[in-house]
Amino acid sequence: MQETIIEKGATDMVEKENSIPSCYHCGEQCEDEHFTFEEKLFCCLGCKTVFEILNENGLCSYYDLESNPGITLKNIVSDDKYAYLDNEKIIQQLSDFLSEDKQIITLYIPTIHCSSCIWLLENLYRLKPGIDQSRVDFSKKQVNLHFNPTEVSLREVVETLVSIGYEPQITLETHKKNKTKKSDKSLYLKIGVAGFCFGNIMLLAFPEYIGFDGLDGDLKQFFSYVSILFALPIVFYAASDYFKSAFKGFKQRYVNIDVPIAFGIVALFSRSIYEIITQTGNGYMDSLAGLLFFLLVGKWFQSKTYQGLSFERDYKSYFPLAINRLEDGDIVPRPVNEIEIGDKIQVKNNELIPVDGLLLSESASIDYSFVTGESMPVRKSENDYIYAGGKQVGGSIYVSVEKPVSQSYLTQLWNNDVFNKEEHDSDAFVNSISKYFTIAVLSIAVVSAIAWYFLDPSKMVNSFTAVLIVACPCALALSAPFTLGTTLRVFGNLGLYLKNTSVIEKMTSINHLVFDKTGTITYSDQSDIEFIGDLTEEETSLIYSLATQSSHPLSKMITSYFNDSESLKVDEFKEEVGKGISGMVSGKLIKIGSAKYANGQDQSEDVKTTSVYLAVEGICKGVFQIKNKYRNGIEKVMSELKKLFGLSLLSGDNNSEKKNLIRYFGEENAMRFDQLPEDKLQYVKSLQEHRNRVMMFGDGLNDAGALKQSDIGVVVADNVNNFTPASDIIMDAKLFEKLPQLLQFSRTAKSIVYASFALSFLYNIVGLSFAVSGNLTPIFAAILMPLSSITIVVFTTTLVNIKSKMLF
Repeated sequence: MQETIIEKGATDMVEKENSIPSCYHCGEQCEDEHFTFEEKLFCCLGCKTVFEILNENGLCSYYDLESNPGITLKNIVSDDKYAYLDNEKIIQQLSDFLSEDKQIITLYIPTIHCSSCIWLLENLYRLKPGIDQSRVDFSKKQVNLHFNPTEVSLREVVETLVSIGYEPQITLETHKKNKTKKSDKSLYLKIGVAGFCFGNIMLLAFPEYIGFDGLDGDLKQFFSYVSILFALPIVFYAASDYFKSAFKGFKQRYVNIDVPIAFGIVALFSRSIYEIITQTGNGYMDSLAGLLFFLLVGKWFQSKTYQGLSFERDYKSYFPLAINRLEDGDIVPRPVNEIEIGDKIQVKNNELIPVDGLLLSESASIDYSFVTGESMPVRKSENDYIYAGGKQVGGSIYVSVEKPVSQSYLTQLWNNDVFNKEEHDSDAFVNSISKYFTIAVLSIAVVSAIAWYFLDPSKMVNSFTAVLIVACPCALALSAPFTLGTTLRVFGNLGLYLKNTSVIEKMTSINHLVFDKTGTITYSDQSDIEFIGDLTEEETSLIYSLATQSSHPLSKMITSYFNDSESLKVDEFKEEVGKGISGMVSGKLIKIGSAKYANGQDQSEDVKTTSVYLAVEGICKGVFQIKNKYRNGIEKVMSELKKLFGLSLLSGDNNSEKKNLIRYFGEENAMRFDQLPEDKLQYVKSLQEHRNRVMMFGDGLNDAGALKQSDIGVVVADNVNNFTPASDIIMDAKLFEKLPQLLQFSRTAKSIVYASFALSFLYNIVGLSFAVSGNLTPIFAAILMPLSSITIVVFTTTLVNIKSKMLF
């Protein structure tokens, strides 16, 4: 058989895309078929149905807020998918509040993406009687629902959400997190207290600022006493964390940045009390209040993270809340925690298998890519052992439970000690110099006091306390929070979400990068497909018609490849899981699948690419070879990274792509294939034992151990709201081409921190010159200390933004 390679031109594809109409509801192209209603086109019946529902209820303003705001509904869920929500135990577990006529529940809906979503979800009561109100938290992608369970059930509420394209994610763990997660508002209260007191103390000191001497002596003294009252909540409440941190540092024989801050606060407060009571001065209460206010604002700025994303997950985050169990011949939904050894469960298409067990059905096709990294489904036959974490591809299967959820293979991935290690967030940039800063300040204060003891003893105490006051590292302490906080925001705007600012610090010390293959450096939902063979136009239509009957990913690829072909009627369609599909098309027997299934021949052992054979009347007409499609710009990205970092590849796939990958990674020994999750973790650990600082890039559950073991774990996600393994960074896959610039920008941020350190030292030198000379006045301190803080904030935020625009 003469072999030719059929390829499609990119130009033809672009022209075709431009000529295809788009769905009025979701905006997707109506490629195969479309539906029409009121002169509007819809890509599927689901989108059309949603429009009809909104139209009937007078909610079409939804479409005025955004262009094509909806979500595609091509994959409509089965009618009984949410039957488990009728179970009383599950209802009790999920509910925030439950009584006879009132139920409150919070649901996570990852498809919330625009103002139209908020508007529609908050008008849900107009679609379903019984729903009293719904409130959307856009940042967390959550909706809080209040409804009357006597009028509408939880299942009906969820199915209403699904019917309009907002399917909630309900797993074994998410409902627990919603209940136990409480936001700490103490920092906000402290900022409020400090800001309130700061404003009032400055108001009381205003006459002194303008040099007004007309105040009565008693009134002036009264204002000073009132300032003390306003300072008390600042020192004993707003500043409490700094004293606690400094005390802990002393106990551990470690000097952190909070030690000199605590000294400064005590010095400011003590000297101010002394001057006010003895009527020898006006004190420094305004400087104290301003210092604490700016420090707390910087602390808030540093702690601001992405609440809508989850960086910490365990296996429960991936398990369904309920599973169908076979009981006396009936299918009954049960909580997954109630499943026991010996139970028989039903697993539907694309459902995750939560337990280890034996296959009872004749055959199955299990996608283990999330657990092992192997990109293609694994064929299983009756009585084969199936591990938890796989997804069934095809029709429903039945499994006999061999191990409960708590003992399954998927659960064992979290039994490694690496998942129990403590995380230590460090402010390395600041704490590395805080020890020397504290020693220097105390030394200057002591030397100054000794010098004035011999020159003018009356200035000794003033000089000593003045040094502690003016050298309080307010500007120094603000340098890192505002620099790293702004960097965090810049990264977030681009699509790189960091767990906290300490991750930026760690990024600057990384010297080795480790990459997973499937879904990380390759597209998770795209493949390069090449057909080798010779087909007539009629045979192409026969193959296309048969492929359209199957929902298997490989069948969909073939359908897309031959998309222009004529669709013919198919009789006697048969799909054998793990083997292929067959049917009679125009009186001819067509088979698509493995070599043995299609034409009775075994595939050559040295062929490791995924191959799909086509046969017409028992004669092989060609083969599709399906390969991973690498992310755009990978060659340039790897070339730039090799100049600065060591590179490694860890893959659960076989080595069929080795020749392609050598040009990216350079050395064969830097690539490892057929890696189990434990192998990946051990490899990262071995790199660290050789003094490497490792950043691991992965995307699936099979990478969880390696991500946790590495110094920085990065999840590469095509959808950042989908479930991902525990990590330090969640990176939008679209940013892969900018990876070298992102790593460079973290180093730029470090340089800006050091530059701001230098600027804050200049302020300290100026202030210390006045303090040592004994000429520090309250007005000078009140001006210098806030001015230094404001300058640092403006300097760091402006410079970070300028540098980011230069790089991105």
